[in-house]
Amino acid sequence: METWYYLDSGNRSPGYNMALDEKLMNWHRRGEIPPVVRFYGWDPPTLSVGYFQKVEKEINLEAVQNHGLGFVRRPTGGRGVLHDDELTYSVIVSESHPKMPESVTEAYRVISEGLLEGFRELGLHTEFSIPRTSEEKERLKNPRSAVCFDAPSWYELVVEGRKVAGSAQTRQNGVILQHGSIILSLDEDKLFDVFKYPSERVRQRMQKAFKNKAVPINAIAEREVTISEAKKAFYEGFKKGLHLNLEPFELTETQQREVEELVNRKYGTDAWNYKA
Repeated sequence: METWYYLDSGNRSPGYNMALDEKLMNWHRRGEIPPVVRFYGWDPPTLSVGYFQKVEKEINLEAVQNHGLGFVRRPTGGRGVLHDDELTYSVIVSESHPKMPESVTEAYRVISEGLLEGFRELGLHTEFSIPRTSEEKERLKNPRSAVCFDAPSWYELVVEGRKVAGSAQTRQNGVILQHGSIILSLDEDKLFDVFKYPSERVRQRMQKAFKNKAVPINAIAEREVTISEAKKAFYEGFKKGLHLNLEPFELTETQQREVEELVNRKYGTDAWNYKA
Protein backbone atom coordinates (compact mmCIF):
# COMPACT_ATOMS: atom_id res chain seq x y z
CA MET A 1 0.00 0.00 0.00
CA GLU A 2 1.11 3.53 -0.76
CA THR A 3 1.83 5.84 2.19
CA TRP A 4 0.42 9.38 2.31
CA TYR A 5 0.83 11.95 5.05
CA TYR A 6 -1.92 12.53 7.62
CA LEU A 7 -2.14 15.94 9.28
CA ASP A 8 -4.57 16.85 12.07
CA SER A 9 -4.02 20.58 12.41
CA GLY A 10 -6.76 21.17 15.00
CA ASN A 11 -8.92 24.29 15.21
CA ARG A 12 -7.34 27.20 13.38
CA SER A 13 -8.23 30.67 12.13
CA PRO A 14 -10.02 31.02 8.77
CA GLY A 15 -6.97 32.52 7.06
CA TYR A 16 -4.63 29.89 8.46
CA ASN A 17 -6.84 27.03 7.30
CA MET A 18 -6.91 28.23 3.69
CA ALA A 19 -3.23 29.19 3.69
CA LEU A 20 -2.18 25.76 4.96
CA ASP A 21 -4.18 24.01 2.23
CA GLU A 22 -2.43 26.16 -0.38
CA LYS A 23 1.04 25.59 1.11
CA LEU A 24 0.46 21.82 1.22
CA MET A 25 -0.25 22.02 -2.52
CA ASN A 26 2.99 23.95 -3.07
CA TRP A 27 5.12 21.58 -1.00
CA HIS A 28 3.62 18.55 -2.74
CA ARG A 29 4.16 20.12 -6.17
CA ARG A 30 7.84 20.63 -5.33
CA GLY A 31 8.17 17.01 -4.20
CA GLU A 32 8.87 17.95 -0.57
CA ILE A 33 5.95 15.90 0.78
CA PRO A 34 3.80 13.02 -0.53
CA PRO A 35 0.02 13.39 -0.98
CA VAL A 36 -1.76 14.52 2.19
CA VAL A 37 -5.04 13.88 3.99
CA ARG A 38 -5.70 16.71 6.44
CA PHE A 39 -8.39 17.16 9.13
CA TYR A 40 -9.10 20.52 10.74
CA GLY A 41 -11.61 22.77 12.51
CA TRP A 42 -12.33 26.50 12.79
CA ASP A 43 -11.69 29.06 15.52
CA PRO A 44 -13.86 31.06 15.48
CA PRO A 45 -16.72 29.34 13.60
CA THR A 46 -16.49 30.72 10.08
CA LEU A 47 -18.42 31.46 6.92
CA SER A 48 -16.32 30.56 3.88
CA VAL A 49 -17.33 31.60 0.38
CA GLY A 50 -16.34 30.11 -2.96
CA TYR A 51 -13.67 31.72 -5.11
CA PHE A 52 -16.21 33.16 -7.57
CA GLN A 53 -18.92 34.28 -5.14
CA LYS A 54 -19.94 37.96 -5.04
CA VAL A 55 -19.81 38.88 -1.37
CA GLU A 56 -21.67 42.18 -1.66
CA LYS A 57 -24.49 40.57 -3.61
CA GLU A 58 -24.89 37.30 -1.69
CA ILE A 59 -23.59 37.67 1.88
CA ASN A 60 -25.12 39.51 4.85
CA LEU A 61 -21.89 40.72 6.43
CA GLU A 62 -23.72 42.39 9.31
CA ALA A 63 -25.15 39.00 10.31
CA VAL A 64 -21.70 37.41 9.97
CA GLN A 65 -20.39 40.00 12.45
CA ASN A 66 -23.39 39.74 14.79
CA HIS A 67 -22.93 35.98 15.06
CA GLY A 68 -19.22 36.41 15.82
CA LEU A 69 -18.18 34.43 12.76
CA GLY A 70 -14.90 34.50 10.93
CA PHE A 71 -14.95 35.09 7.19
CA VAL A 72 -12.69 33.83 4.40
CA ARG A 73 -12.71 33.24 0.66
CA ARG A 74 -11.67 29.75 -0.40
CA PRO A 75 -9.33 29.04 -3.33
CA THR A 76 -11.96 26.53 -4.50
CA GLY A 77 -15.29 27.22 -6.17
CA GLY A 78 -18.72 26.38 -4.87
CA ARG A 79 -21.05 28.22 -2.53
CA GLY A 80 -21.09 29.50 1.03
CA VAL A 81 -20.38 27.12 3.93
CA LEU A 82 -20.92 27.73 7.64
CA HIS A 83 -18.08 25.93 9.43
CA ASP A 84 -19.12 25.31 13.02
CA ASP A 85 -19.75 21.87 14.54
CA GLU A 86 -18.03 19.93 11.79
CA LEU A 87 -14.97 17.97 10.72
CA THR A 88 -13.31 19.64 7.76
CA TYR A 89 -11.05 17.58 5.52
CA SER A 90 -8.69 18.28 2.65
CA VAL A 91 -6.88 15.98 0.23
CA ILE A 92 -3.84 17.18 -1.73
CA VAL A 93 -2.58 14.96 -4.55
CA SER A 94 -0.98 15.39 -7.98
CA GLU A 95 -3.19 15.28 -11.08
CA SER A 96 -0.70 12.77 -12.52
CA HIS A 97 -1.07 10.35 -9.60
CA PRO A 98 -2.00 6.85 -10.86
CA LYS A 99 -5.15 6.85 -8.70
CA MET A 100 -6.43 10.12 -10.18
CA PRO A 101 -8.58 10.04 -13.35
CA GLU A 102 -8.14 12.95 -15.77
CA SER A 103 -11.78 13.97 -15.43
CA VAL A 104 -12.46 16.40 -12.56
CA THR A 105 -15.75 14.65 -11.82
CA GLU A 106 -14.19 11.19 -11.71
CA ALA A 107 -11.26 12.36 -9.56
CA TYR A 108 -13.87 13.81 -7.23
CA ARG A 109 -15.50 10.39 -7.03
CA VAL A 110 -12.21 8.62 -6.26
CA ILE A 111 -11.30 11.01 -3.42
CA SER A 112 -14.84 10.90 -2.08
CA GLU A 113 -14.57 7.12 -1.68
CA GLY A 114 -12.73 8.01 1.52
CA LEU A 115 -15.74 9.96 2.72
CA LEU A 116 -18.12 7.18 1.73
CA GLU A 117 -16.19 4.64 3.78
CA GLY A 118 -15.99 7.09 6.70
CA PHE A 119 -19.76 7.43 6.85
CA ARG A 120 -20.05 3.66 6.70
CA GLU A 121 -17.64 3.42 9.65
CA LEU A 122 -20.22 5.49 11.55
CA GLY A 123 -22.96 3.04 10.58
CA LEU A 124 -24.67 5.37 8.10
CA HIS A 125 -25.98 3.97 4.81
CA THR A 126 -24.54 6.60 2.52
CA GLU A 127 -24.53 6.81 -1.29
CA PHE A 128 -23.06 8.99 -4.01
CA SER A 129 -25.31 11.65 -5.48
CA ILE A 130 -25.53 11.24 -9.26
CA PRO A 131 -27.74 13.85 -10.97
CA ARG A 132 -29.60 11.99 -13.72
CA THR A 133 -32.24 14.23 -15.23
CA SER A 134 -31.48 17.21 -17.46
CA GLU A 135 -33.17 19.44 -14.88
CA GLU A 136 -30.89 18.21 -12.09
CA LYS A 137 -27.80 18.71 -14.25
CA GLU A 138 -28.90 22.21 -15.24
CA ARG A 139 -29.44 23.13 -11.59
CA LEU A 140 -25.79 22.28 -10.89
CA LYS A 141 -24.67 24.74 -13.58
CA ASN A 142 -26.98 27.49 -12.31
CA PRO A 143 -27.52 27.08 -8.57
CA ARG A 144 -30.49 29.00 -7.23
CA SER A 145 -28.97 29.43 -3.80
CA ALA A 146 -25.71 30.75 -2.36
CA VAL A 147 -25.88 28.04 0.33
CA CYS A 148 -23.53 25.11 -0.29
CA PHE A 149 -25.70 22.45 1.36
CA ASP A 150 -28.81 23.48 -0.58
CA ALA A 151 -28.29 20.72 -3.17
CA PRO A 152 -25.89 17.83 -3.80
CA SER A 153 -23.46 17.95 -6.71
CA TRP A 154 -21.89 15.09 -8.66
CA TYR A 155 -20.63 12.36 -6.31
CA GLU A 156 -21.36 14.20 -3.09
CA LEU A 157 -22.62 12.04 -0.25
CA VAL A 158 -26.30 11.63 0.54
CA VAL A 159 -28.37 9.69 3.06
CA GLU A 160 -31.93 9.03 1.90
CA GLY A 161 -31.51 11.75 -0.73
CA ARG A 162 -30.24 14.40 1.71
CA LYS A 163 -26.73 15.82 1.50
CA VAL A 164 -24.39 14.93 4.41
CA ALA A 165 -21.08 16.32 3.13
CA GLY A 166 -20.20 19.26 0.90
CA SER A 167 -16.91 19.44 -0.99
CA ALA A 168 -15.12 21.61 -3.54
CA GLN A 169 -12.07 21.06 -5.73
CA THR A 170 -9.45 23.15 -7.47
CA ARG A 171 -6.47 22.24 -9.64
CA GLN A 172 -3.41 24.46 -9.66
CA ASN A 173 -0.22 23.77 -11.60
CA GLY A 174 -0.74 20.02 -11.66
CA VAL A 175 -1.96 19.55 -8.08
CA ILE A 176 -5.51 18.77 -6.90
CA LEU A 177 -6.93 20.25 -3.72
CA GLN A 178 -10.28 18.85 -2.61
CA HIS A 179 -11.65 20.02 0.71
CA GLY A 180 -15.03 19.90 2.35
CA SER A 181 -17.30 19.81 5.38
CA ILE A 182 -18.64 16.84 7.30
CA ILE A 183 -21.38 18.42 9.43
CA LEU A 184 -22.11 16.98 12.88
CA SER A 185 -24.80 19.47 13.86
CA LEU A 186 -26.18 22.63 12.27
CA ASP A 187 -27.88 25.83 13.41
CA GLU A 188 -30.12 26.45 10.39
CA ASP A 189 -31.26 29.88 11.57
CA LYS A 190 -27.65 31.04 11.83
CA LEU A 191 -26.84 29.54 8.43
CA PHE A 192 -29.69 31.31 6.68
CA ASP A 193 -29.05 34.58 8.53
CA VAL A 194 -25.73 35.11 6.77
CA PHE A 195 -27.09 35.12 3.21
CA LYS A 196 -29.12 37.73 1.35
CA TYR A 197 -32.56 37.06 -0.13
CA PRO A 198 -34.94 39.01 -2.39
CA SER A 199 -37.51 38.96 0.43
CA GLU A 200 -38.22 37.39 3.83
CA ARG A 201 -40.79 35.15 2.16
CA VAL A 202 -38.11 33.73 -0.15
CA ARG A 203 -35.84 33.08 2.83
CA GLN A 204 -38.59 31.24 4.71
CA ARG A 205 -39.42 29.13 1.67
CA MET A 206 -35.76 28.22 1.09
CA GLN A 207 -35.12 27.43 4.74
CA LYS A 208 -38.19 25.21 4.91
CA ALA A 209 -37.14 23.33 1.76
CA PHE A 210 -33.57 22.99 3.08
CA LYS A 211 -34.62 20.34 5.63
CA ASN A 212 -35.41 18.00 2.76
CA LYS A 213 -32.08 18.63 1.03
CA ALA A 214 -29.41 18.38 3.74
CA VAL A 215 -28.94 16.71 7.10
CA PRO A 216 -26.16 16.73 9.74
CA ILE A 217 -24.76 13.46 11.04
CA ASN A 218 -26.21 13.79 14.53
CA ALA A 219 -29.73 14.19 13.18
CA ILE A 220 -29.60 10.69 11.67
CA ALA A 221 -26.99 8.73 13.64
CA GLU A 222 -28.20 6.24 16.25
CA ARG A 223 -26.20 8.12 18.89
CA GLU A 224 -24.38 11.43 19.08
CA VAL A 225 -21.07 11.39 17.22
CA THR A 226 -18.22 13.49 18.66
CA ILE A 227 -15.50 15.21 16.64
CA SER A 228 -12.91 12.71 17.89
CA GLU A 229 -15.13 9.78 16.84
CA ALA A 230 -15.66 11.41 13.43
CA LYS A 231 -11.90 11.84 13.00
CA LYS A 232 -11.32 8.18 13.79
CA ALA A 233 -14.06 7.04 11.40
CA PHE A 234 -12.91 9.17 8.47
CA TYR A 235 -9.24 8.39 9.12
CA GLU A 236 -10.16 4.72 8.65
CA GLY A 237 -12.44 5.69 5.75
CA PHE A 238 -9.69 7.37 3.77
CA LYS A 239 -7.31 4.48 4.40
CA LYS A 240 -9.89 1.98 3.18
CA GLY A 241 -11.47 4.03 0.39
CA LEU A 242 -8.16 5.09 -1.19
CA HIS A 243 -6.20 1.94 -0.16
CA LEU A 244 -3.58 3.86 1.84
CA ASN A 245 -1.30 3.83 4.80
CA LEU A 246 -1.38 7.19 6.58
CA GLU A 247 1.75 8.50 8.29
CA PRO A 248 1.38 11.31 10.87
CA PHE A 249 2.92 14.60 9.75
CA GLU A 250 3.80 17.77 11.65
CA LEU A 251 4.92 21.06 10.17
CA THR A 252 8.47 22.25 10.71
CA GLU A 253 9.10 25.73 12.11
CA THR A 254 10.04 26.88 8.61
CA GLN A 255 6.83 25.51 7.13
CA GLN A 256 4.82 27.12 9.93
CA ARG A 257 6.36 30.51 9.10
CA GLU A 258 5.53 30.03 5.42
CA VAL A 259 1.88 29.46 6.28
CA GLU A 260 1.73 32.54 8.52
CA GLU A 261 3.34 34.66 5.81
CA LEU A 262 0.70 33.53 3.33
CA VAL A 263 -2.06 34.43 5.81
CA ASN A 264 -0.65 37.94 6.13
CA ARG A 265 -0.15 38.32 2.39
CA LYS A 266 -3.38 36.78 1.13
CA TYR A 267 -6.01 34.93 3.16
CA GLY A 268 -6.05 37.39 6.04
CA THR A 269 -6.54 40.43 3.80
CA ASP A 270 -9.69 42.29 2.76
CA ALA A 271 -8.32 42.46 -0.78
CA TRP A 272 -8.64 38.69 -1.08
CA ASN A 273 -11.70 38.01 1.03
CA TYR A 274 -13.97 40.81 -0.20
CA LYS A 275 -12.82 41.13 -3.78
CA ALA A 276 -15.58 41.87 -6.28
